[in-house]
Amino acid sequence: MSAQAVASPSPPLVASKPKKQPYPFYLGGLAATIAASITHPLDLTKVRLQASGDKRMIESIKKTVRTAGVRGLFDGITGTWMRQMSYSLCRFWAYDESKKLLGATPQSPAWVLATAGVMAGSIAGVVGNPGEVVMVRLQGDFAKPPEKRFNYKHCFDALFRMVREEGPSSLVRGVGPNVFRSILMNSSQLASYDFFKAELLKTKYFDDNIACHFTASFAAGTVATTVCSPADVLKSRIMNASGPGSSSTIGVIRSSLAADGPMFMFKGWLPAWSRLQPTTILIFLTLEQLKNVVDWKRGSL
Repeated sequence: MSAQAVASPSPPLVASKPKKQPYPFYLGGLAATIAASITHPLDLTKVRLQASGDKRMIESIKKTVRTAGVRGLFDGITGTWMRQMSYSLCRFWAYDESKKLLGATPQSPAWVLATAGVMAGSIAGVVGNPGEVVMVRLQGDFAKPPEKRFNYKHCFDALFRMVREEGPSSLVRGVGPNVFRSILMNSSQLASYDFFKAELLKTKYFDDNIACHFTASFAAGTVATTVCSPADVLKSRIMNASGPGSSSTIGVIRSSLAADGPMFMFKGWLPAWSRLQPTTILIFLTLEQLKNVVDWKRGSL
């Protein structure tokens, strides 16, 4: 037998799958901006209904078209863009970064994903507050009497004039309630979308395609509406209440419980769902398609 050892055949080398690059941080903000642009006429009408006292949505839309033309349905859209490219861009980015910090994966339990949503909502609520104020003012301006209008030209004009005329503190108006709602929204909407998508993909009925994305976003919109409903109802009742103790949250809760029972927290759930659901579906369908475009450009689709 030869002294030279017979070399055993080495196992074939298997090419390791390259690690997928993270998606651009701005995709979430871009998807939300596209979705909000499509639903802007409905959001604008909602704001004007609240501000003007009109009772019917269709009549309010006709009134807008009659006085300002079809273009009037897109009044204040620059405020919507500013809000989405600050708040939504930040919340999607912060959510992804929070998941990395927590070591979350698609198989993580719902509470881990919800924790990442809480972290993202806390940051985005603060960052997006100036855009929120600008958006509300631009959308509601034409519903006011001419002498009470701000007459901002666009979102940047609104931002600069607010700082110049009212001081920097005007940019953080309502930041407390806004952050609270942002926490509720992101811990429910973003986390539940990831959760439902992962659960659907475990079944034999769904692949990672538009049917799966639609179903997961439909479920996420329903969860988000339900979670945010109590905060929205309380906010509306506190803002609309008058008389002694009417500004107390505890006082409003007690009087509402006495008058309507525990289910008062879900009054107006159906109108809220009908507004939030299309937006949620559009955001996630658009986001997934933008991710496909990025994968295609990278040659990894």
